[in-house]
Amino acid sequence: MRLLHTSDWHLGRSFHRVNMLGAQSLFIDHLVDTVREHRVDAVLVAGDVYDRAVPPLPAVELFDQALHRLADLGVPTVMISGNHDSARRLGVGAGLIGRAGIHLRTDPEGCADPVLLADEHGDVAVYGLPYLEPALVKDTVGAAKAGHEAVLGAAMDRVRADLAGRPPGTRSVVLAHAFVTGGQASDSERDIAVGGVEAVPASVFDGVDYAALGHLHGCQTINDRVRYSGSPLAYSFSEAAHRKSTWLVDLGPAGEITAERIDTPVPRPLARLRGRLDDLLGDPAHTGHEHSWIEAVLTDPVRPDDPMARLTARFPHTLSLAFDPEGREDDGGATYAQRLRGRTDQEIAEDFVAHVRGGAPDDAERAVLHDAFEDVRAAAAADGQEARR
Repeated sequence: MRLLHTSDWHLGRSFHRVNMLGAQSLFIDHLVDTVREHRVDAVLVAGDVYDRAVPPLPAVELFDQALHRLADLGVPTVMISGNHDSARRLGVGAGLIGRAGIHLRTDPEGCADPVLLADEHGDVAVYGLPYLEPALVKDTVGAAKAGHEAVLGAAMDRVRADLAGRPPGTRSVVLAHAFVTGGQASDSERDIAVGGVEAVPASVFDGVDYAALGHLHGCQTINDRVRYSGSPLAYSFSEAAHRKSTWLVDLGPAGEITAERIDTPVPRPLARLRGRLDDLLGDPAHTGHEHSWIEAVLTDPVRPDDPMARLTARFPHTLSLAFDPEGREDDGGATYAQRLRGRTDQEIAEDFVAHVRGGAPDDAERAVLHDAFEDVRAAAAADGQEARR
């Protein structure tokens, strides 16, 4: 059975204020063409279909067009909600849409209820695990505690139990939206950390033939049976070196896996340039970047006059400009964003307390901060679910 694994469309997202809807529409064209040309048997979309819970109308219209085009191909599609999606909104009409072969899996209670596909070698059970917010789904999936590893492990236990009751030789595929240990993150993913512990081990997916993952935006292989497709488009300059693609996965009669990357269309390449302004403007080595989207970091000891206008004269698609003067004492990063990069909310709050008070918080105060972040996160998620009803 041939599967096309994709994720993290983020319909409605912009790139440094550049509207990406046209590029996203070209990706949908590419997706449909790939399904047709490569004779795909099923499409897997591993979450973050939209960029936010209440997407703009043009993004909803593009999604609607994508569903109709996939349904017209007569190829089953299995799609889960991610941490950016509103699970309830995305799942509206799921039962009706499923009759057209588009299977939306957004309810954690249905994680062990597979979409059953078949080929000449027998059944393939495709389980869709939507993004599991630990504080909200702990009891639903029967987890012992509220943590990403615990809730995903409990959901997978239910999947394995269902699979064990199916005819021998039934092959299995799981869609999940999570941060798996060994994956490489980029700047454009929304943090799903709780208490600073976010990653789950790849072993949580033991017992299934293929795990189609979403959340991380770089296409990557955790192991032969656990892969991220990555986002089809770049959504931050940290993805400048990414090769954007989908996975074309062949699932053999005994569950063996072969996978091939299919490159997705690139609306405009990305480039990160660093140096003095005059050097960037005069260096012929940068000629190939003159039509790229540019992130520039200027290292002039003194900030030059009118730097953005001068940069855009050569690089008209410059989107980001920062300064890191040569010889400046290291302050931990050229920009506020760089100083915060890779730090959890807990660490940022502790640093703020230390800065304001002149001393780091003690263990009891750290525990209060930890509990406060968890309470706010759970309340926000609960409020979002209530608003979506």
